[in-house]
Amino acid sequence: MVGPMRSQIVLFGSSIVQLSFDNGGWGAILANLYARKADIILRGYSGWNSRQALDVLDEVFPKDAPVQPALIIVYFGGNDSVHPHPSGLGPHVPLEEYVENMRLIANHLKSLSDHIRLIFLTSPPINEQQMLKKLRFIRATQSGRTNESCGKYAEALMELCEELNVKAINLWSAIQTRDDWLDVSFTDGVHLSAEGSKVVVKEILRVLREADWKTSLHWMSMPTEFAEDSPYYPPSPDGTTTINSCLLITYFDHRSAIVMAKEQEKGKTMVFLSGGEVTLVELAEELDVAREVQLLVVEYMEEQSKQMQHKP
Repeated sequence: MVGPMRSQIVLFGSSIVQLSFDNGGWGAILANLYARKADIILRGYSGWNSRQALDVLDEVFPKDAPVQPALIIVYFGGNDSVHPHPSGLGPHVPLEEYVENMRLIANHLKSLSDHIRLIFLTSPPINEQQMLKKLRFIRATQSGRTNESCGKYAEALMELCEELNVKAINLWSAIQTRDDWLDVSFTDGVHLSAEGSKVVVKEILRVLREADWKTSLHWMSMPTEFAEDSPYYPPSPDGTTTINSCLLITYFDHRSAIVMAKEQEKGKTMVFLSGGEVTLVELAEELDVAREVQLLVVEYMEEQSKQMQHKP
């Protein structure tokens, strides 16, 4: 055990979770946003369905654990939705059983603590043509994986979560709101690309921002660890003060690393890119960075600056 103790956010699911730290994945983005605020813990198991999740539920989330997570984000359903194989083998789980499995998972997780919070993610859509081209083993063994079936399982999970009063995100619908979703959302027709992951992050942050929980788990509302000013931090451009490192946010896209910082004395947002200073407008023109990420970073820095100014 290492300290200081932070809130834990656990990502629990199949390959959409296991691969969420790859290539700009949604897990990696969350880990970046929650740096010095909460620990993002990965419990992803590629290929799994809801039956397998139930088999290990007590082991992954024991009721007698000394510390329970603050938030658990759960994803199962894509593999369950694959049509049954004639051999009886494979990941298929009938829809009614899938719903019951997810009910049992939700009830177990709720029982861990009065303070635990849950977000369930539905199956995202798939690009069937890209899948059959990229994933040869699926073409040979799982030709029954269809976007229509993913949608049915997604709808069933949303209905269950409404019944259980559990926060849920319909990824099947959210990803398809973009006109070019078939072209940009996947690496192989099934698993999410960086563009697909941005939708997941946007929806998770929306839920966290709108939730009426007693303690907010949105990253902008959580305290930053060791946030005190220090003379050892990098000097500001005019050399009159230092730039508090807790106000530095790094966002990586496919081409560049961007560090945005709040220049406290002048009270304006500065953006440092490859050693040069640019405005947000110039940044937006030069780089293909998700606008919602830009705005979140700026909003966060402004809020952090206000908190620092109000400290005695």
